[in-house]
Amino acid sequence: MEIKANLEKVKKTFLSSDCLLVAVSKTKPLEDLKEAYEADIRDFGENKVQELQDKQPKMPVDARWHMIGHLQRNKVKYIAPFIHLIHGVDSYKLLKEINKEGKKIDRIIPVLLQIHIAEEESKFGFDRAELDEMLADPEFSKLSHLDVQGLMGMATFTANKEQVRKEFRGLKQLSEELKSRDLPEFMSLGEISMGMSGDYLIAQEEGSTMVRIGSAIFGSRN
Repeated sequence: MEIKANLEKVKKTFLSSDCLLVAVSKTKPLEDLKEAYEADIRDFGENKVQELQDKQPKMPVDARWHMIGHLQRNKVKYIAPFIHLIHGVDSYKLLKEINKEGKKIDRIIPVLLQIHIAEEESKFGFDRAELDEMLADPEFSKLSHLDVQGLMGMATFTANKEQVRKEFRGLKQLSEELKSRDLPEFMSLGEISMGMSGDYLIAQEEGSTMVRIGSAIFGSRN
């Protein structure tokens, strides 16, 4: 029952009931996911396609699957039929591949654009120039099988809370700026996925609509 107790603790600290909790279940056994499901969690985050494929058919049909890790283009086809949301779309090439797979199966695939907000080189994501270049491409507006629901960002791994806050605030500002532009209809941009176990409260204060929490629910990973 530890998972249920952890979930209750986490939910009590939430600043907004409108912020979606995605339980990061990567590397965790099916029993843990089922326990979280029994405690009313429906959104599960995985970072490996193989693990998503393995777990999805073994869980109830109303479980919603979020791809939160770096996604390789040649793996998109395996999750395209059932994925609820792809968080880490970090390149135009990947976006086009997702659209192509969506077209094949006649499914609009929901995605978030991952923006590079951290000062660490290791993080994936669009920088500002790449984003502007993609949005200006006439071919971009023809991507007919996407639902770009918003942006995703990962802050620098640091104890400096002000730096984390500044990075999250920058993502929120970018979201508002993009909404003021003349964008294709498939870009609704209502979601901002930012915040994890260590910084989800700061993320909520700065406008996150979706947080990805793993260790605070399931304990540290093996």
